[in-house]
Amino acid sequence: MSTKNKISSWFVIASIAITVTACKSLKIHYKDEKRYTPEAYQSSKDTTNTADVKWKTFFHDQYLIALIDTALKNNQELNITLQEIAVAQSEVRAKKGEILPSAGVGVGAGLEKVGEYTRDGAVEKNLPIRDGKSFPDPLGNFTVGLNASWEVDIWRKLRNGRDAASSRYLSTIEGKNFMVTNLVAEISNSYYELMAYDTKLEILKQNLEIQKNALEIVKLQKIAGEVTELAVKKFEAEVYKNQSHLFYLQQQIIEAENRINFLVGRFPQPVARNSAGFQQMVPDTLYTGIPSQLLQNRPDIRQAELNLVASKLDVKVARANFYPSLRITAGVGYQAFNVKYLITSPQSLLYNIAGDLIAPLINRNALKAKYASANAKQIQAVYNYEQKILNAYIEVANRMSKVTNLKNSYDLKLKQVDAMNQSITISTNLFKSAKADYMEVLLTQRDAIEAKFDLVEIKQEQLSNMVSMYQALGGGWKQ
Repeated sequence: MSTKNKISSWFVIASIAITVTACKSLKIHYKDEKRYTPEAYQSSKDTTNTADVKWKTFFHDQYLIALIDTALKNNQELNITLQEIAVAQSEVRAKKGEILPSAGVGVGAGLEKVGEYTRDGAVEKNLPIRDGKSFPDPLGNFTVGLNASWEVDIWRKLRNGRDAASSRYLSTIEGKNFMVTNLVAEISNSYYELMAYDTKLEILKQNLEIQKNALEIVKLQKIAGEVTELAVKKFEAEVYKNQSHLFYLQQQIIEAENRINFLVGRFPQPVARNSAGFQQMVPDTLYTGIPSQLLQNRPDIRQAELNLVASKLDVKVARANFYPSLRITAGVGYQAFNVKYLITSPQSLLYNIAGDLIAPLINRNALKAKYASANAKQIQAVYNYEQKILNAYIEVANRMSKVTNLKNSYDLKLKQVDAMNQSITISTNLFKSAKADYMEVLLTQRDAIEAKFDLVEIKQEQLSNMVSMYQALGGGWKQ
């Protein structure tokens, strides 16, 4: 072996030795995630879970079901997410392709004229290309052949990269599912809000009729000298105030309709609904199951878990960048100075095969920075995963508590409304017989309409909490 070859061999061996030794000091600082959840909600260990119910079965209003079904086809944000899934899927295909050998076909043609007073020129002048035939001037160069290249995945760098891309692809699917649950919940809440506005509008119209009748009574009493002009103006002002509020509610209805239209992916138009029975609607009983089921039912938790898996693989890929990489290249084809000799065998046949073992030796700061970044992102992914679990449990706990408190609040508010309805009749009769002041009638009417509006709002909140509970358990994405 020549001295030059010996030096090259020793240099390669030294490079590999230094690289492997240095990599021993690069420890993977994995942080283990905590998958702990309490054993039960409020001591109940029943595993029946409403999250397993498909949204088309969970909702009973056909108008609402039609809106959600349309939104899942037309919502722009959801469609953008579907394209992100396609991008992630292409990334997986690209990573799989890196593992396999790559091959290509090449065709080349060229001419070369070298100087006579050069080494190549002197060789061409003094040596015939064959007996009695000198080198062509200029010299042609025609080639056709196949080339192949393959990086041997010694340290699983490429396979870990592929697996990380696969996990991220699956996480985008879970991200889409999470968006579906949010979309279903948002449309449902807006739909119930719209029904609540309709109900308030109807209550206000009924109350206006009562106030107009009271105004006519006051006008008659003023003519009879039983009250002053002040009483008439007070009642008129109350009527005008509520008539003005009608337009406010009508605007709220339009905005609520257009929120739904935006989510559904269409231009403003009336939203079909039947609000007549809104106050008689009763929230469904929901079954929470056990907390550990959140890990399987909540798409956001599953997405965070898949991202965590990908981040761990990223650390391994970043560490493998410090190791030597082995690339094998090969080629076979034909080459000649004239096209008519191009496919002459074996004279024009050429082939080559080579293996390159390359290891980073100097100025590895970029690799170290990528490795440190991958470690930090893995730890970040652990905290994100644990945060998702904690947030999910707290959301369910809050919704469970709200179910009871809203029911108690509604029952008491309903009794208040019944009492206020009776108060209106009593105060009006007393006013007619001059046993009550007109202000008592006005205040009673004001309190009554406020109590009715409060009752409607509590009913809306009950229905919204039912939807939020379903969403918090992980329901709403299964069709």
